Amino acid sequence: MSNTLGNNILHQSLLRPPVVEPQSKLSSSGIPANTLFQAASWNKVAAQTRKSPLSTKFLGNNLNVLKPNLAMGTRRPLKFNLRAVLATDPSSELAGKFNLNENIELQVGVSSPAQGAVTQLDIQVSYGSDSLVLHWGLICDRKEKWVLPSRRPEGTKVYKNKALRTPFMKSGSTSFLKIEIDDPEIQAIEFLVLDEDQNKWFKNNGQNFHVKLYKKEKLTPDVSVPEDLVQLHAYLRWERKGKQMYTPEQEKVEYEAARTELLEEIAKGVSVQDLRVKLTNKNDVRQDREPSISEKTRIPDDLVQIQSYIRWEKAGKPNYSPDQQLKEFEEARKELQTELEKGTSLDEIRKKITKGEIQTKVAKQQHHKKSFSAGRIQRKKRDLMQLITKYAAETIEEQDLFKPKGLTGVEIFAKTKEEQDRGQVLNKKIYKLADKELLVFVTKSANKTKVHLATDFKEPVTLHWGLSKQRRGEWLEPPPTALPQGSVSVNKAIETQLTSSSSTNPPYKVQHVEVEIEDDSFKGMPFVLVSNGNWIKNNGSDFFIEFSAGTKQVQKDAGDGIGTAKGLLHKIAEMESEAQKSFMHRFNIAADLLDQAKNAGELGLAGMLVWMRFMATRQLIWNKNYNVKPREISKAQDRLTDSLQDVYRNHPQYRELLRMIMSTVGRGGEGDVGQRIRDEILVVQRNNECKGGMMEEWHQKLHNNTSPDDVVICQALINYIERDFDVGVYWKTLNDNGITKERLLSYDRGIHSEPNFRRDQKHSLLRDLRNYMRTLKAVHSGADLESAISNCMGYKSQGQGFMVGVQINPISGLPSGFPNLLQFVLDHVEDQNVEALLEGLLEARQELRPLLSKSQDRLKDLLFLDIALDSTVRTAIERGYEELNNAPPEKIMYFIALVLENLALSSDNNEDLIYCLKGWNHALSMSKSKDNHWALYAKSVLDRTRLSLTNKAELYQRVLQPSAEYLGSLLGVDQWAVNIFTEEIIRAGSAASLSSLLNRLDPVLRKTANLGSWQVISPVEAVGYVVVVDELLAVQNKSFEQPTILVAKSVKGEEEIPDGTVAVLTPDMPDVLSHVSVRARNGKVCFATCFDPRILADLQARKGKLLRLKPTSADITYSELKEGELDASSANLKEDASSPRVTLVRKQFSGRYAISSEEFTSDMVGAKSRNISYLKGKVPSWIGIPTSVALPFGVFEKVLSDKSNQAVSQKLELLKRKLGGGEFGVLRQIRETVLQLAAPTKLVQELKTKMQSSGMPWPGDEGEQRWEQAWTAIKKVWASKWNERAYFSTRKVKLDHDYLCMAVLVQEIINADYAFVIHTTNPSSGDSSEIYAEVVKGLGETLVGAYPGRALSFLCKKNDLNSPQVLGYPSKPVGLFIRRSIIFRSDSNGEDLEGYAGAGLYDSVPMDKEEKVVLDYSSDPLMIDGNFQHSILSSIACAGSAIEELYGTPQDIEGVIRDGKVFVVQTRPQM
Repeated sequence: MSNTLGNNILHQSLLRPPVVEPQSKLSSSGIPANTLFQAASWNKVAAQTRKSPLSTKFLGNNLNVLKPNLAMGTRRPLKFNLRAVLATDPSSELAGKFNLNENIELQVGVSSPAQGAVTQLDIQVSYGSDSLVLHWGLICDRKEKWVLPSRRPEGTKVYKNKALRTPFMKSGSTSFLKIEIDDPEIQAIEFLVLDEDQNKWFKNNGQNFHVKLYKKEKLTPDVSVPEDLVQLHAYLRWERKGKQMYTPEQEKVEYEAARTELLEEIAKGVSVQDLRVKLTNKNDVRQDREPSISEKTRIPDDLVQIQSYIRWEKAGKPNYSPDQQLKEFEEARKELQTELEKGTSLDEIRKKITKGEIQTKVAKQQHHKKSFSAGRIQRKKRDLMQLITKYAAETIEEQDLFKPKGLTGVEIFAKTKEEQDRGQVLNKKIYKLADKELLVFVTKSANKTKVHLATDFKEPVTLHWGLSKQRRGEWLEPPPTALPQGSVSVNKAIETQLTSSSSTNPPYKVQHVEVEIEDDSFKGMPFVLVSNGNWIKNNGSDFFIEFSAGTKQVQKDAGDGIGTAKGLLHKIAEMESEAQKSFMHRFNIAADLLDQAKNAGELGLAGMLVWMRFMATRQLIWNKNYNVKPREISKAQDRLTDSLQDVYRNHPQYRELLRMIMSTVGRGGEGDVGQRIRDEILVVQRNNECKGGMMEEWHQKLHNNTSPDDVVICQALINYIERDFDVGVYWKTLNDNGITKERLLSYDRGIHSEPNFRRDQKHSLLRDLRNYMRTLKAVHSGADLESAISNCMGYKSQGQGFMVGVQINPISGLPSGFPNLLQFVLDHVEDQNVEALLEGLLEARQELRPLLSKSQDRLKDLLFLDIALDSTVRTAIERGYEELNNAPPEKIMYFIALVLENLALSSDNNEDLIYCLKGWNHALSMSKSKDNHWALYAKSVLDRTRLSLTNKAELYQRVLQPSAEYLGSLLGVDQWAVNIFTEEIIRAGSAASLSSLLNRLDPVLRKTANLGSWQVISPVEAVGYVVVVDELLAVQNKSFEQPTILVAKSVKGEEEIPDGTVAVLTPDMPDVLSHVSVRARNGKVCFATCFDPRILADLQARKGKLLRLKPTSADITYSELKEGELDASSANLKEDASSPRVTLVRKQFSGRYAISSEEFTSDMVGAKSRNISYLKGKVPSWIGIPTSVALPFGVFEKVLSDKSNQAVSQKLELLKRKLGGGEFGVLRQIRETVLQLAAPTKLVQELKTKMQSSGMPWPGDEGEQRWEQAWTAIKKVWASKWNERAYFSTRKVKLDHDYLCMAVLVQEIINADYAFVIHTTNPSSGDSSEIYAEVVKGLGETLVGAYPGRALSFLCKKNDLNSPQVLGYPSKPVGLFIRRSIIFRSDSNGEDLEGYAGAGLYDSVPMDKEEKVVLDYSSDPLMIDGNFQHSILSSIACAGSAIEELYGTPQDIEGVIRDGKVFVVQTRPQM
């Protein structure tokens, strides 16, 4: 409901005297809206409080009536459900008849209600089952979301807050039930039928059953109803509908609907007095009698509760401590007792309370105004730029070089056996048994399965074993053919003595046995070992080795540990056997190793995270034959988390990793909370007389070694009791949280029994287990939201044997209103509509953020709170997906902005994320203002956000995965857990939720912006076989023997297209004018980006199939062909006439080391330099042309032949001979050798003279170092003749690489605001009447090079150059900027040749390094200033048109914009 009606009922109107304020809004009845339901509220509370005991606790600024018993140890406000029974029972009429299958029929009868009567549904199924339930909800106001009514048949349970489940009554072979509906707004019922035991669903042709209800006739009586009854009935309707938020208009509708229902009752003959009795629940005569003398001696608790609420309101709704709360209740009781002693009856006291006539003495306390209503907070305006953090984590070389240990004897034995056997290794596992090892591996060869088992035990060892066909735990006696020599049968198992084996080369000494099995029906081998009469097991359970790699992949070798803090990981592996003893040992070891991890930098802390997460996900042993007190565990946790807190405070560059480490560790206890775990389980047992069975086994486990599993076990018990002692619920809770029966048995003090309680224990057990849960969470669940809030806000124990003596003080210095904000979060944490909750969570994180960078003793409690808030955002957004099913794009964009904000608050280097967030805010603003380009702009922000998520995932993969693989191998962690390690880290954060939201929005934006599913870069029809690759770069040098359609997940923009390729299809987004795009068009290769993941998945699924692609300028259709349909002419794409040999003429040294632009000729320089010279003086004056000089052809060869470079020349010749012999790995060595050249004195002098005479600055004037920078840049241009991409490209066209000569064009860099590339004929459609251009911020290298993201793109008709049409907004996250400098551009004789596009193969190198700047498009005038955008784009189009007119042929033009002026830096024929 709105703030005035619904959400403020408990906060503003409940029990308040009915005073009409001058500025109050009036309801439809003329009554002030803020006093609506006052009487109803009082009656509701009064009636309910007589029926159930109440606790007395203030939460935040509200006094809430609380249930004493709620799940998960929480205490939430009790929602009363008072319902007036206004019903008749008319006859039922058949509304629907359905056949569920051949033998089962479903009939639904619906009563035709009289005015004011309930509607009754009779549902009957010809199916007799004790487990049949109706899964149902109601439909209201044409909304698809189910309404869950408060009036429900007996036995109905709520399912995931989304539906109701009501059991059918069984009668012979028929099941039936009745449902009564008293809400006139309900239009229909929807349902499914479920047989729970068989998990069998009955549907209506795959859909929900939908039955419409009869409409009630509108009543127009000539009688009236007292307004206080209308208020009360409207309140009850609001409660039944789940206390929804209403607009003022909806409030009026609801109010009048309540009046209509009461009028209908009166029309049926019900008196107003009878209505009042029904609605206020005063039909019990005993409630109206005068209290007896004994009753007068004590004031009922419900009246004390009400009076204390009034006192609290008058005091200004302060935040009371628990002690103050109790004092307030006693003061309220004294005030009422005084009235009672005056002779006032209890009924009169009740009336006086509603009128505010009870005298009370209370001073109004100062309090902070809440910045939110009960339904929604008011978020503060913040400068997003203040949220940017740019901490770069450091990777530090480990100080002492780690020398890895040699292979153990068992490992050497295994390696030897694998080499001898040469079979497929199906499974391999090494178990650590104290200081010994046990190796088991399974191989398969020649239809025989071999199990090899070896150990380095010194004492004799016997293998006690069997075989299994179906499952773990099954022991079958093996066939005689499988028994090794000397085996004996013992009780359907086999015992085989291990035999000694040793070798000196390689050296090992082990005991081993080999079992060979020919029967493929066996799936695994259970076994134990016996040594010196002792049974050796796997953490208390039998060992089990599977005979297939299907469920568990073979553990990989540790490898070389590149990309890890190798020394630290080996230290962890050495200490693991000690860490397995208990959590106390593990946390103390982790605290000891933290300094070494910190000193190793990012990779060291990554190693700690991997270790702690392997522990948290139960990949490592938690407890092994060691009894430790819970207080010792909590003390070790405190020590570790204190150390993590210190690193977090002093090393901000590692905070993201430290947050993840802390999320795997419990908080630890203050006030001896840890010891309470031991003591309070005794309280639970004593209070509830459950000292045997499962509870005693759990008690022993808790005393021996408590762990996070105990939180799950406690929750499983609570769920089991709540669900009417359903043991299935107990097991489901355990299994859903990773605890199996085998795990329960594996504890040192195993839990063998199931819970079995008496029904009369239910309420006390729930009370005590919920209290106990609080203790468990205080130690083990640092990031649990409720525990984290309590630790920050403070709490003190209060009786009943739980948390006695435990007191945590509030953290000082918290922001004003922060407790209220956290209370808002707790009040809404289970809301189905999560938008308000997300706002509250993020506002709390924003308020908390400044405190996390300050130094204070309780920093770790604030960190755990922030981690809990972060985690709650993720769970809330996942719950809110349903809310977005039919939501407009603006709401999805808002949710994306919220989740992106959350991710940015958890990230160390978040600049790109913040600019994405600003982009979404701008897109929302454009949408609200009805800007025609809002969807196009939003699509660019979406693409950039995806890139940012990809970068984050790649960072995690680079930093974490090598450590996971190396440490996982050292510790014997299951390979599947290692493989998905980084993926699971990502899934646990906001990034996965954000990705899901982007995927939901993408097709909506593409449809709105008319983008379609494809961007066709090179529209060429093609026929070929589908080959799927991860990266185009990985296959660019390959030659396909048959026509190939490459589906490549990654295309960066600078790759070559492999021989034999007829099409490249990718989800990546290379610019239309990038090098790879140009080469695709020149090579007549179909090239396109696919935006639709479903189409892409379909193409990938057709791997190996023959397809025909038919592209247009905006779409691609494809169809599958048969082998015979492939044209003979394209069946074999080997090198032939279609790939003509390109010939070059060797260029000679002209005798000059440097020339001016006036001297540029075809003998001296390439086309790039000549075109620039040609443009000078011929283009309009408003187009700038940079000053240029050049080092002509032959200079490189001349320098190489100089005496000072003789050694370099000889080395280069040797490497070139190796290259000619096919050793392509020497290309890098050749480039490095070229960089060793020395500059002849004459070259330096001539270049200096030419540059200065042309008006260009000479680098040497700034010092010798600056000239060395320039000389290195020149050599890098020459060396690029041997880069891989260029070398293999020339090989494809049989170009003689020795004849390739490189001139160097020297230009002063224009420090560009923007750079552009123009194609004066539209490259996608071939339309010569259109100019196509792309623009980026900064230097043009991000446009033509391998920089992710898209440029701004636009079209312009040549006959209307003043009307550019934007096709797409930019998504490139990075721009390149540079100081005033010189650039040295490659200008070879192998570029722009007929039949060969060599442009872009060679490097252009600036003298100074470009600065990478993360771009903020939301403040870029090219994006937000329409006039500026129009001016710049029109100028670019006009420049393209002028140059094309000058040459008379389509041109490929590169240029920049500086201060609004256009500069052209090069042009070439468009190919």
